[in-house]
Amino acid sequence: MRSIVLFLVISFISVSSFAQEGYKIDFKIKGLKDTTAYLGYYYGETTYVNDTALVNQTGAFSFSGKKSLPQGVYLLVFKKGKESIKAFDIVISSDQQFAMETDTEDYIKNMKVTGDQDNKIFFENIINNIQRSQEAEPFVKILQDSLLKEESKKEARDAYNNISKKALAYQDEIIKKYPATLTARIIKANKTIEIPDAPKLANGRVDSTFQFRYYKAHYWDNFNLADDAMIRMPRPFYMEKLKDYLTKLVIPQPDSIIKEINKLAAVARKNQECYKYLVWMCVVQYQNPELMGLDAVYVQLFDKYFASKEMDFWINEKTKKNLKDHADQLRLSLIGQTAPNLIMQDQNLQPKDMHALKNKYTILFIFDPDCGHCREETPKLVNFYNTNKKKFDVEVYAVSADTSIQKMKDFIKEMKMPWITVNGPRSYVGNYQKLYDAAQTPSLYVIDSKKKIIAKKPPIEKLDEFLTHYEASLNRK
Repeated sequence: MRSIVLFLVISFISVSSFAQEGYKIDFKIKGLKDTTAYLGYYYGETTYVNDTALVNQTGAFSFSGKKSLPQGVYLLVFKKGKESIKAFDIVISSDQQFAMETDTEDYIKNMKVTGDQDNKIFFENIINNIQRSQEAEPFVKILQDSLLKEESKKEARDAYNNISKKALAYQDEIIKKYPATLTARIIKANKTIEIPDAPKLANGRVDSTFQFRYYKAHYWDNFNLADDAMIRMPRPFYMEKLKDYLTKLVIPQPDSIIKEINKLAAVARKNQECYKYLVWMCVVQYQNPELMGLDAVYVQLFDKYFASKEMDFWINEKTKKNLKDHADQLRLSLIGQTAPNLIMQDQNLQPKDMHALKNKYTILFIFDPDCGHCREETPKLVNFYNTNKKKFDVEVYAVSADTSIQKMKDFIKEMKMPWITVNGPRSYVGNYQKLYDAAQTPSLYVIDSKKKIIAKKPPIEKLDEFLTHYEASLNRK
């Protein structure tokens, strides 16, 4: 899947919509001359060059184009020898015919903007933040002094809070007076959700889940999922917000996650760039999820947004095929599905049927005798098996990925493997890699007595804990 992501570095980036008037941005920077200037933009976690200009002897240069630039935060970069040095950020919004003048001694402090209210507000806000930070600095030092007692910090804390309130009031005024500007939208998107005190229930107790529910319900109040300018920020703000919501505020179960993603995608769909970005970020997040079982989210994402041709407005056939191949590999061995049966020859060339095992649990262990990681993990499984075979009524069905029977025999002997071990290529049911997601070795599945997959690739050292909790959950039903 990594190759898919790399492939999209070029193909994924496109402009959702362009106005007809184009752009022309004139600069004059005192102290700068005879060099090359680059106008770049942020996109997710990456930066790209949009335009190039030559700086003359007076520090003047211009960027221009027939098509308007997509809105977002852009960066100005200058060539200095063999290096490229970032000077400062600017905002590109609705007005794209303007001029900026400053000085290399202090780009921000000396900035003068003509013809664009948005950048004027943008730089004024930066200067205000700098001034408030300088004002707060002596109080921050007191608050960070570990040698001082808390009561002696009260005056500094009050002063710091007043400065913070002043800074927030300034930004609230920008949002109120200039709501359509990109500067205001950025400030608003970064605002913290204020959560009221939890009410009391009818029994007199405080509603312990109120604040969580309130925060989740209002999480997107200040952030417009259909504003593609939020993708072009100095940090991957859009992606961070999305990941934070899905991983911290949604129950980590496939159905719950896909339901939330579909709700968010419906909002983002108003803007094609946001729509494809949101869906793709979810694909990337769940293609190799950290939590067991969430690969089902990837499969559902592919079916809903790619197999349905919903994303055909931007994705190419090669990438789509790669996504399909991965989804089809995963869908055969998702948690909750019946484990595909394996019938293979053991070291005595006798067929061994995995589904014929009558144990309460079967552990499918796919390994390669030449795999270094398999040599590290197999002894752990041997120890688990010898310790817990009777406790959990468990049997191991181990599949060697190598064609060599001799290598398999040597590995069994060396690792003292006491369970059923078979040779994967000597199969009566076809290639196991078309039945299980096992491209990497070792791969491990836990299967119950009804031949349902109940765990996929759990850490071997967590098997005891997993089965203990699983059995406890069965007893509660």
